[in-house]
Amino acid sequence: MSERILFVEDDAIIASGLTYALEQAGYAVTYAKDIKSAKMAEASGAFDLAILDVGLPDGSGFDLVSGLTARGVSLLFLTAVDDEGNIIRAFEGGADDYVTKPFRLGELMARVKAALRRRGGLADTLSLGQVTVSPAEGKAYASGLTLELTALEYRLLLTFVNNKNQVLAREQILSQIWDSAGIFVEDNTLTVYIKRLRDKLGDAANIETVRGMGYRASCL
Repeated sequence: MSERILFVEDDAIIASGLTYALEQAGYAVTYAKDIKSAKMAEASGAFDLAILDVGLPDGSGFDLVSGLTARGVSLLFLTAVDDEGNIIRAFEGGADDYVTKPFRLGELMARVKAALRRRGGLADTLSLGQVTVSPAEGKAYASGLTLELTALEYRLLLTFVNNKNQVLAREQILSQIWDSAGIFVEDNTLTVYIKRLRDKLGDAANIETVRGMGYRASCL
């Protein structure tokens, strides 16, 4: 069965071209030009991925996030709005990727494929010291207790768990979180999120700063 994509975009030219490209790639695409029609489509069918514009005639793509994530739909923002505040808001809301216009079609198609692959390739559980991550649930636990993490903190933890005992450069980490080599992120943003994650993990696992190289996660 073809993977189903909800595409919400008010620019008719972009919508027509990208819908055609997605369908040629084998995806089943439902197009919506505004919030109202997107919510109608959401209520009537199940989707694997939603591609959302931010600025829409009757609202914002952010208005659709909670309903879609509650249904387990992966999110990719495709928008001309490239300020850092909106980008962080998107990822903290659960977005898998954020692509700004103008975009290269080949790159966008690769990002769509990657988002769907992440959705379909979830392991049962992953562990690091006393920390356990359940990708299928999108949850993490420390010593059996649920960790209250933002979407970005969760993705950061997942990156460390998938690469435990390895030194990761800042660029490697940012590419896993934002899938864009960190080009939308100020220099101190990663440092802030790592500090927050360390505070929440406590003694359950260790995230070590390797001077001049990056970070390494390991058991205490």
